[in-house]
Amino acid sequence: MVNKEFVNNMFDVKGKVAIITGATGALGKAVCFGYGHAGMKVMVTGRKEETCRALCDELEAEGIECGYSCGDPAVEEDVIKVVDDTVKKFGEINVLVTSAGYNHPQPIIEQDLSMWKKIMDSDVQGTWLFCKYVGKEMIKQGKGGKVILVSSARSKMGMANYTGYCTAKGGIDLMAQSLACEWTAKYKINVNTINPTVFRSDLTEWMFDPDSEVYKNFLKRLPIGRLGEPEDFVGPCIFLASSASDFMTGANVATEGGYWAN
Repeated sequence: MVNKEFVNNMFDVKGKVAIITGATGALGKAVCFGYGHAGMKVMVTGRKEETCRALCDELEAEGIECGYSCGDPAVEEDVIKVVDDTVKKFGEINVLVTSAGYNHPQPIIEQDLSMWKKIMDSDVQGTWLFCKYVGKEMIKQGKGGKVILVSSARSKMGMANYTGYCTAKGGIDLMAQSLACEWTAKYKINVNTINPTVFRSDLTEWMFDPDSEVYKNFLKRLPIGRLGEPEDFVGPCIFLASSASDFMTGANVATEGGYWAN
C-alpha cells in the first residue's frame, strides 16, 4: 500500500543542507535559487569570493538561508575547508551538487597537455574530491544523503575537438555508478548524474539566436524543439535531492531535450 503522507511529502526538501559547487555559473545559480525557494539551506562555493558573496546576497534578499565558502574544487585543502565551513554553519550536509566544470574545445593534436590536465582537474578531480570529503561527512552523520554529479549529454556521445570534455564527463558517469555500488546499500547515500545539453548562459547566449545556422542545426537533434533554460534544470535537481528518488542510484538522468533519443 502506498502511504498518503509519503506521496504528499516525497518531493519535500525543506530544511536540507546542500553544497553547490560552481554555484555562480548559470546552472549552479539556478540550483541555488531552486533549492532555496524549496526551503533548503544553500552553501555557495566557487573560486572567487566577490561573486560568491554577491550570489549569497541575492539569495538572502529572496529570504533564502545561505552561506558561502570559496576555493578551487580541484585543490584538496580548499575542498576540506568548504566542507568544514558548511558543517560549522549548518551542522550537517544532506545534498551535494557538483556543477563546477570547464571545457576548452580544441583538436587533440593542437591541445597542450596542460590544457588537457586543466579540463581533467576541473571536471573530474574536483568532482572526486568533493565526493570524497562530503561522502566522508555523510557517512559520519549516519543519515544517508543525495549526491548529484553534473555530467553532460556529451558523456555518451563523442564530438570533434571534445576529447577532453567528453572523456571527463564519461568519467563522471562511471564515478557515479562506482560510488553507487560503494555507498548506497551500505550508507543510504544515493549517487546519480544529471546530463544536460546546452542551457542558456552568458557563454551560450549566442547559440539561442533562432536565425542562426548553429541554432537551426542543433534543434534538428532535439525532439523537444528548443534549447534548455536554467529553470529546466531545477526540477530534476529537486527530484534527485528528494525522497522521490530514493530507489534511484547510479543513474544518468537525461536532461537534454531528447538529444540521446535522436
